[in-house]
Amino acid sequence: MRIAFLTAPEGVEQVELTDPWQATKDAGHEPVLVSTKSGQIQAFNHLDKADTFPVDEVVGETSADSFGGLVLPGGVANPDFLRMDEKAVAFVRDFFDQGRPVAAICHAPWTLVEADVVRGRVLTSWPSLRSDIRNAGGTWVDEQVKVCDHGNNKLVTSRKPDDLKAFSETYLDVFAQEAA
Repeated sequence: MRIAFLTAPEGVEQVELTDPWQATKDAGHEPVLVSTKSGQIQAFNHLDKADTFPVDEVVGETSADSFGGLVLPGGVANPDFLRMDEKAVAFVRDFFDQGRPVAAICHAPWTLVEADVVRGRVLTSWPSLRSDIRNAGGTWVDEQVKVCDHGNNKLVTSRKPDDLKAFSETYLDVFAQEAA
């Protein structure tokens, strides 16, 4: 299964990209780095620059129907940049419209809020997003990982890097079930 990992050109929390990416590869799937610009993305370890990673595909030149699911890594700046890009927001919304599974961790649900896809959903995130999620019509819970099927797709969310193992195991299980 091809799984899209959507990030902005800079600001993604490196471990929230690399750990799920490796878990995807270890499970025999193909992770694909999608961004708003071609070239490379700049990852961060919190506020410090970390490694760069090559972009495989660009939003606006690819679509949800070429992927089995979508992973949205966090980082404070990453989803903030993504939610300001109309093509990135449309790319995310397309996964929900097509009923394809989506996984988001930490601050990544900001992009979901902008895509107007959290209404009626139950999800978790970094605690500072609680009011944003509630104001967008979602229900926020403080859980390591939350799977929500109140909609036409499954949504997997987690709070923080400490949740990465459970996050990756859960979204890979959910994505595999949805592909079957």
